[in-house]
Amino acid sequence: MKKILSIVLLWAFVLCALPVDCSGAEFGGELSAASAILIEPESGTVLFEKNADERRYPASVTKVMTLLLVFEAIDAGKLKLDDTVTASEYASSMGGSQIFLSAGESMRAEDMIKSVVIASANDAATALAEHIAGSEGAFVELMNKRAEELGMVNTRFENVSGLDDTVTEHKTTARDIAIMSRELIVKHPKVLEYSGIWMDSIRDGAFGLTNTNRLIRFYSGATGLKTGSTAKAGFCISASAERNGTKLIAVIMGAPTRDARNADAKMLLDYGFANYETYRGDGGRIEHITVKGGKEPEFVAEYPEVCILLEKGSGARVAKDIIIEDIYVAPVKAGAKIGRVIYSIDGKTVAECDITACASVEKINYGELFMRVLGKFLLKTEQ
Repeated sequence: MKKILSIVLLWAFVLCALPVDCSGAEFGGELSAASAILIEPESGTVLFEKNADERRYPASVTKVMTLLLVFEAIDAGKLKLDDTVTASEYASSMGGSQIFLSAGESMRAEDMIKSVVIASANDAATALAEHIAGSEGAFVELMNKRAEELGMVNTRFENVSGLDDTVTEHKTTARDIAIMSRELIVKHPKVLEYSGIWMDSIRDGAFGLTNTNRLIRFYSGATGLKTGSTAKAGFCISASAERNGTKLIAVIMGAPTRDARNADAKMLLDYGFANYETYRGDGGRIEHITVKGGKEPEFVAEYPEVCILLEKGSGARVAKDIIIEDIYVAPVKAGAKIGRVIYSIDGKTVAECDITACASVEKINYGELFMRVLGKFLLKTEQ
């Protein structure tokens, strides 16, 4: 028989594992950009899209993938922030946005990362790529492989910077940019420590860095992420922002001007914050769950932290139902699904997650069962 524990939550949550169907007010604005998308990054929920699968040149928004691989290299121990990175002649030859690295010039990896994130430095991006993979070409192979792993089906990279004077197939989509931006922000939030900086410096203060993303200074809650513009690409941005615990990513591609790009991004972010909100709840442990025929009489289970993206104002009363059996029969394997947590509003399920066993409970054998019964008998006799 199933046991249902019903709890009323005064404030609701978002299940990050599942995109939630949120039917908020329709977007009423008019974008100048050729393509765009707005997502909530923790769940991946798409809140708005316009020509989101149209392949276009991304310009320096390319560097979202470059940075993703850089931070993954840090996690893997292949790169440290204090490592010294030396610019090759090729890296120093990069045009466009740059910090004017000289061939043979060395700099801390963290300063190069800041230069890429804040100032969109093509030379620093190339130097980091060469340091990690040996050459830009080898790094680009890693970029395309990672894009495939993430399901970025309409993306192909030809360089690490986004310079497109000599390339023809260096293209992606608003949706794919949102995918890699989400991966970078959710898995490597440290990038936001850099992308949220308006002004900084390198070379002991001798060279100033100013953020190419003006939203950082002029849009409340802006946290990043990356801008880009070329004649082929138009003006592009992957804009991240957070207000009152709700996080959003707006991707704009092919806007006619920088101001139009920023206006489009602000319009989408404003729409998202006006119509949706995110609530969170801690995961939990359920103790003293009875198991029959096991070496242990009880076991412990757990369920994960959840978060639910909800239409604004609809999260005041969310019911949380914990559904488990009264008794389980051994064996029970660690990680096995033993129940569910269901979150609902007015009887409609908005999210759910699995309850899993924390540890295994092996089935008791006849010898052990005999000794257990004998022990209880002797204890009772002594009493």
